[in-house]
Amino acid sequence: MSYIELAAATNYSFLHGASHPSDMVAEALALGHSGIGIADRNTVAGVVRAHVALRNAVDAAGVCIDFRLAVGARLGFADGTPDIIAYPATRYGWGRLTRLLTIGNLRAEKGNSILTFDDLLNHIQDLLLIVMPGPADPSMLLKRLAGAAAGRVWVGATMMRAGRDRQRLHQRAALAEAVGMPLIAVGDALYATAEQRRLHDVLTCIREKRTIATAGRLLAANAERHLKPAAEMARLFADYPDAIAQSGALIERIGFTLDDLRYEYPNEPVPAGYTPQAWLETLTLTKARVRYPNGIPQRMQTLLDNEFAIIARQHYAAYFLTVHDIVAFAQDRKILCQGRGSAANSAVCYVLGITAVDPLAHSLLFSRFISEERKEPPDIDVDFEHERREEVMQYVYRRYGRDRAGIAATVIHYRPRSAVREVGKVLGLSEDVTARLTSTVWGSFANTMERQRFAENDFDPDSCEIARLSDIVGQILQFPRHLSQHVGGFVLTQDRLDETVPIHNAAMAGRTFIEWDKDDIDALGLMKVDVLALGMLSCIRKAFALIETHIGKQYTLDSVPDDDLQVWDMLCKGDSIGVFQVESRAQINMLPRLRPREFYDLVIQVAIVRPGPIQGDMVHPYLRRRQKLEAHDFPSPAPPHDPDELREVLGKTLGVPLFQEQAMKLAIVAADFTP
Repeated sequence: MSYIELAAATNYSFLHGASHPSDMVAEALALGHSGIGIADRNTVAGVVRAHVALRNAVDAAGVCIDFRLAVGARLGFADGTPDIIAYPATRYGWGRLTRLLTIGNLRAEKGNSILTFDDLLNHIQDLLLIVMPGPADPSMLLKRLAGAAAGRVWVGATMMRAGRDRQRLHQRAALAEAVGMPLIAVGDALYATAEQRRLHDVLTCIREKRTIATAGRLLAANAERHLKPAAEMARLFADYPDAIAQSGALIERIGFTLDDLRYEYPNEPVPAGYTPQAWLETLTLTKARVRYPNGIPQRMQTLLDNEFAIIARQHYAAYFLTVHDIVAFAQDRKILCQGRGSAANSAVCYVLGITAVDPLAHSLLFSRFISEERKEPPDIDVDFEHERREEVMQYVYRRYGRDRAGIAATVIHYRPRSAVREVGKVLGLSEDVTARLTSTVWGSFANTMERQRFAENDFDPDSCEIARLSDIVGQILQFPRHLSQHVGGFVLTQDRLDETVPIHNAAMAGRTFIEWDKDDIDALGLMKVDVLALGMLSCIRKAFALIETHIGKQYTLDSVPDDDLQVWDMLCKGDSIGVFQVESRAQINMLPRLRPREFYDLVIQVAIVRPGPIQGDMVHPYLRRRQKLEAHDFPSPAPPHDPDELREVLGKTLGVPLFQEQAMKLAIVAADFTP
């Protein structure tokens, strides 16, 4: 008989579930289930991960998989109402569920939710409900639900092998018959496989701030809270086979998936008679004529026309207008700001004043910013003075309203040190031992507990306590611990944001954020506007004020002279303390070796002094030098053969002092051009 688990929680029921959403989906597929319902406690933070996992499984299989994913939430109430699992049957129902969760979140401090049964009744439209077993008699509750959601309520029943299961099952069946509601079988799964029960016990102890030795009845009596085969569920509910069939009947009534979320970016206010695209082009060309009073250069006009065409095809005009509006607000209030990252590749961003980097002067590629082939939304990161960034953020909230604007989430995961510390406490290890153990972890982002680190700190890696700790920490690493707010990425919507995703209070007063992080937003095709803070901009603004006061000169970010040879001489000596991006020890060590003489040299240096680009062979330290070499006309018909002569010519050509290491590297670069 087909069976679908509709009460599956994941580790996004923070410290309640013990499996990743992807693991729950994978185990349900492995067991041959025809679907699964993900319902975390008062949150939908993990449903996108399950959605992506199923999508990846379908792509990997290369064929259509007959498997349904239901996404909902397990509602916990503050007024004594038993837990109720809610699944939206339609897109409208999803909006009712997320608004309901938002109400509970905004009543409470960050990380909590306060819901009442009346809240559910006020948002019950298009929701399919499973009333879960509880200690109290739910008869009156079920009668009220029967009137408010007729035909959309099931009475949940579990078989946890607790000694009186059959008696409780008969009582549940009698109750369901009395109120005229179908009985539905649920496994109430908190983890994918039985082997994860031990991990779940540890998570329970962390949540309850207990040790394993003192947890007692807070821990489950057995390992039955895992996904079970359909045959096993049919055996457990042999007296009521229709309870198994009802799982399929419920999911068949669900016509909603996360693919139905059609993101609508806000329509920016534009003058009458203009579309967002037409107004963006008009605004950009108007500002271009101001920037180029003698006429827009033909190359710049060509760049703008090409970008306009791509923006129009991708329907991104409103997004550019939003960023321009935020930047204009900051500029009106003398708040320094600067677009960074790939946005600097855009001529439209440059002309609108979002970035001060001229893509024409530096031959930057717009396709690095927006590519029609990648099908990725634009991502414009704008830095503001860190001391005044909050003014800009509150402007965004006022501009769009709290129900249409929210900061993206950041999922705080367990890292090695926090995992060792918390698991060690649960296992009864003393604080001095856990403190010593944290020194066995190499790096903040390690994903394993290395045996040699234990030995180096005089711990026996084969002892029972250390082996148990290492095993559990290895499982808990990368588990979500709680939600926090992104550093400044806003998600904006045309209609209510809280009908797409629940909203939470942030720890900081005046801030609200949504439940989904950057990866979730990207997976669903949502766009975010990054309002970031940069301390160096505050320093620059203060420096501008000092220069104006004492020297009488006024500068802006794009008018600072870059031809001061003394600055480049200092950089070549490694004298860069206080200079943004090149003040780290690695950058200071690199400066005398690269000897930058122009801005693009610094761009190359900042890019290569990172492990990723070098290890991935994505950049070459002398790529810019190679480009200069290709364009050089040698004084003789062919490049010289003698290495010393070649180095001398290269030194004169590239305009850099030669010393042994650099000369050798330049000669290697030039080797491709020798006959």
